[in-house]
Parts: sequence; C-alpha cells; structure tokens
Amino acid sequence: MQKKKIRIGVAGLGRLGITHAENIVFKVKDAELSALCDVDPNNLTMAENHLGVKNCFSSFSKMLDHNELDAIAIVSPSKFHCEQIRQSLEAGFHVFCEKPLGTRLEESLLAKEAVNNHPDKVFMLGFMRRFDASYQYAKQKIDEGEIGQPILFRSYSVDPESSIKSIIPYIPKSAGQFVDMAVHDIDLARWMLKSEPKSIFAIGGCYAHPEFGEYGDGDNVGALMQFKNNAMAFFYAGRTAPHGYNVETEIIGTESTLRIGSVPQKNLVEIIGKDGIRRECSQSFHERFSDAFINEMQEFVDCILENRKPEVSVDDGVESSRIAELATKSFQTNDLIKLI
Repeated sequence: MQKKKIRIGVAGLGRLGITHAENIVFKVKDAELSALCDVDPNNLTMAENHLGVKNCFSSFSKMLDHNELDAIAIVSPSKFHCEQIRQSLEAGFHVFCEKPLGTRLEESLLAKEAVNNHPDKVFMLGFMRRFDASYQYAKQKIDEGEIGQPILFRSYSVDPESSIKSIIPYIPKSAGQFVDMAVHDIDLARWMLKSEPKSIFAIGGCYAHPEFGEYGDGDNVGALMQFKNNAMAFFYAGRTAPHGYNVETEIIGTESTLRIGSVPQKNLVEIIGKDGIRRECSQSFHERFSDAFINEMQEFVDCILENRKPEVSVDDGVESSRIAELATKSFQTNDLIKLI
C-alpha cells in the first residue's frame, strides 16, 4: 500500500517561500506541492513554470477553498502570519508558519488561541536553527551536562552589506531587527538555557544606513539579557557585514564552552594563493541553513503522518516574539526593561 503524501499549499513566494516550495517538490519525503499563492503574478508564473504546479492563486482565501490540500505553509510577510494561521486552522488545515509568529504580542496571542482551539491539527513554527545538525549536537551536549551549568549565551547574526539593497525596501514590512532577525537567537537562548529572560537592555544605531532609523530600527543592534536562572545572554544583529552572511553562537558553562560557527566559512575548503590563505563565507541564510530548512519541513510532514506534535510550539513563538518586541522597545527608549 502506497504511503499517503501530505498535500501542501505554500503562501508567499519570496526568497524563502521558493526555497520551501522547491524542498517540498524535490527533497521532502511523503510531501506534495499542490498549490501556490502570491499577490505577484510574476512570482506565480515563475514558480508554476519551475515547479509544475497548476493550482496557483493570487488570493489566500481562494487557496484555502481548494479541497485538494492537507496543510498550508505560510511564508508571507510577517504582518500577515497570525491572521493567516487562524484562517488556515479554521479551514481545517495543518499549518507550518515561518518565524516570527507575529509582529505584535496581541497578534501572537490571538494566533495561540487559534492553535489551542484546534488541537487536532499540527502547528509548527519555522525556527530552522533547531534543525541544524551543529545546533542539535550542541543542545545534546548541554542536556548531557557536558559544559556544566550554562552561564552565558552569546549570539552573532549578520547579513551581508551586499544584500542591503534588497533589505531596505523590506524595512516598512518588518517590525525591526530584533523581531525579524534576532528572534532566531532569542529562540535558541530559550531552548538552550531552558529559561526565560527577566531583564532586557538593548542598544544600537544606524551606522551606515539612516533609512532604518525612519522606522525606529537600526542597521546594527545589540541586547543584553539576564534570564530567570541567572544565565546571561548577549545578542548582536547586523545588516552591514562585509564578508557575507554569518551566524555564530557561544554557550559558556561552568565546566566548558561550546562554539558554533566561530569562524565564518562556506565549507571546509581553503584557497591558497598569492594573497595568502582564505576561506569563503556563505552569502545568505538559504546557503548556511539549507539542510535545516529541509529537516524542519520534513518534521512537519512526519508529525502530520504520525499524528504527533512538534517540539517547536506556538508558545515558543509567543515568548520569542514577546521578548523581541520588548528588546525593540528597550532599543527605542534606551531603558532597562524588567519582566518580573
């Protein structure tokens, strides 16, 4: 007997939406790309030609009316996530949604209510770093007590200056760097430290691109947090890296230290030439976390087939979005925020 394939409709065909759509077609087992939705007809035409999907919609509600779907993957702009989660669940679909859960806490809480109202459906949030082999290994080592008690979590996430022209038009749609970018690091800190922040102080500025300041954001920002278990955390997010895309994480414990990606590199190749020895760097999150994106979508499909819930829950989305929103507030007001 042939195993059932989970029929998925992808909403949003930007850079990441196309990545998810391609993975469903070519790399995710027991999945079928059955529908596409985007407001840009050019994106739809390109995706239809590339992926051979005939059910293409310019309206999200019309895609939900399509009766040959089991699940919806929401990869639309962040401000639409919470409402589209609610609509998808009420239409009877399982839901995968890219981070962040919402751009405001009130929206995230409404999405949580919708998820809780449909316990028979699988809901999963796209914190793909949890599905990267290196981060999973580091988490295992922490849980096994390899580093003793974790006392400091430090993260460094930067986008390349070379991509700034594509990022600047996105600023009005973004809720700021903490919500849009550092939310991944916030989720990792919660996951690895097994605690929640009790204080937040954020700083930063527009060091190269004043356009960010028009929307209360910076092109480089940082935040210091203390967690309820007294662990410390420092987050840095930047948009102006000259070398490329890079994510680095360090967890310092009482007995040893873990470092992930401490030297930015595309692979293990070293280029030896007249200018010395150099390593190339990844230039996008698609490249650095290509396997993680496949792994997380595979987990979503497997959860549906096995009738179980993923580890990454709507509560993770609510808490990470809440913390990122408070970090944004601290950055904008230059105030220390206490959560308890």
